[in-house]
Amino acid sequence: MKGRSTTYGKVLLTVLIGLWTGSIRAQAEKDSQNADTITDKGLRQTVHSAIARTEPPLDTAIVDSLLRKGLPKRKTPNFRPDPTRSMWLALVIPGGGQIYNRKLWKLPIVYGGFLGCAYALTWNNQMLRDYSQAYIDIMDNDPNTKSYEAMLPMGYNIEGKEERFKTIFKNKKDHYRKYRDMSILAFVGVYLISVIDAYVDAELSTFDISRDLSLHLEPAVINTGVPTMRNQRQNSYGLSCSLTF
Repeated sequence: MKGRSTTYGKVLLTVLIGLWTGSIRAQAEKDSQNADTITDKGLRQTVHSAIARTEPPLDTAIVDSLLRKGLPKRKTPNFRPDPTRSMWLALVIPGGGQIYNRKLWKLPIVYGGFLGCAYALTWNNQMLRDYSQAYIDIMDNDPNTKSYEAMLPMGYNIEGKEERFKTIFKNKKDHYRKYRDMSILAFVGVYLISVIDAYVDAELSTFDISRDLSLHLEPAVINTGVPTMRNQRQNSYGLSCSLTF
């Protein structure tokens, strides 16, 4: 009789422990912040100290298996960037919005665009300066100002061809001014695109892209609302299309 009561006591204690750990798990899933304070070590020490005071003591292997099943799993909250903050970071620091959104793979694209525009701007601006100075020197008819000779093949003589090269240098000057201005516009365009991308990416971070997005087609009965001769509503049959998102 004593052995049977002892067995009943063990079973009852096992059920109580299972209910206790199950309630802890439900509470932890409801509040993720409280789940972080529950640790496996602390719970095991509490349960084992309670078992040590029972007579006879319960098998700890059973308790450990119950604890492994009942302990809550720590959940990491999903990061949801703020679109306004992302936009301001992108405005202040080029690429800052992409870093804030945790889209680091976009940084090579953003900074690559900036470097390409900076190189084009530097090159076209330097060529514009050179051809502008060459055009000024060839137009002033001063024999001491011959910077335009650096633009010509070595030993090339332009005597009798001054008018032709004046036109060439003027066209080159206008050409590089045009592409210098386009490089500035491209630089500003890359900057604005990085800001827009940061804002839109943060705004769409909560957009549902799960597999629940689906399109369903099914037959449907449509009431046309047009009464017949016997004052009966006429129904039409068709195909219903529903989008789940």
